[in-house]
Amino acid sequence: MLWRAISEDSPGPVWAGLFSEYWPDYRRWWLREGDSVRPTYMESRRALNEHMPEIVELYDQLCELAGGGDQASRFLSFYCPPPYLSGCSQAIWTGKEPVLIRNYDYNPNAFDSLILKTNWMGRTVMGTSDGLWGLVDGTNDAGLSLSLTFGGRRIVGEGFGVPLILRYVLQTCKTAEEAGEALARIPTHMSYNVTALDKKRNYLTAMMAPDRPAVITHAAVATNHQEAVEWVSHARFTATVERERYLLQRLTLHRDPQETFINAFLKPPLYSTAFSVGFGTLYTAVYRPRKKEMEIRWPGTVWSLSMKDFQDGSRVVRLPGSEAADAAREHSI
Repeated sequence: MLWRAISEDSPGPVWAGLFSEYWPDYRRWWLREGDSVRPTYMESRRALNEHMPEIVELYDQLCELAGGGDQASRFLSFYCPPPYLSGCSQAIWTGKEPVLIRNYDYNPNAFDSLILKTNWMGRTVMGTSDGLWGLVDGTNDAGLSLSLTFGGRRIVGEGFGVPLILRYVLQTCKTAEEAGEALARIPTHMSYNVTALDKKRNYLTAMMAPDRPAVITHAAVATNHQEAVEWVSHARFTATVERERYLLQRLTLHRDPQETFINAFLKPPLYSTAFSVGFGTLYTAVYRPRKKEMEIRWPGTVWSLSMKDFQDGSRVVRLPGSEAADAAREHSI
């Protein structure tokens, strides 16, 4: 995988170039159920204006940079997108220095592999891109960090793709409490768990769903179910209960030092090599909101990034276990 770290303070030619590069693949994904299945531009913009009005002007800027086309603009709204699943683990290390750690388990062929640092709307945000302005994890200059996991439910409803919700929260919120209030009111199209940590060590996990009110908890751990397992086969396949228990034991029984706890994410049962079925661990992210720093880790490699001294760059990463997936794809061809 080729990873890139790219910064651009205001929406401009860098972002426009990225959109041009990624759009053909995203367009195929967005249209996979047919154009008529997705909401119209007016429906999408109306939903944004109702639920996230503070970012509508930014949305309009990005649509213009994307060429102003109907399909691109509807895609960028993230409103009622096609369903997608991931299998992730995340936890708050509750020692003296607050740290949010997460594994992102997903299909490497459907991933931006891009770290973006922006200063949109006067708020600096740094994180892992999805859909070129959505985020699957990130942090802002107020010292608020977020990450998401799939909530383990089949139900799809009317709402936004959760990466845009993370972007909105990081653009508009400063504390975990403010994040919780936003996460409780914004509709999501599928079930997700979003964990928020701020620089004052306050944290929460919001269990969001399209068919019931969000539940705001003080959980320090989230995997791929919510209060109870509802999708049993998915839970067994992803070992969501086993991963949750393992993390809770590390936090409560073993009381691991920070580095020991972080390194546990790079080994089984948290680290997955199931790339052939789209659930391999693409990276481990470490967020330190007080320091406004993040790390992207792979076995044997750490990429450190600082909001204060962000350096554009790239890394080529060979994921352990991905060779078998490559061989399987070649054999099927």
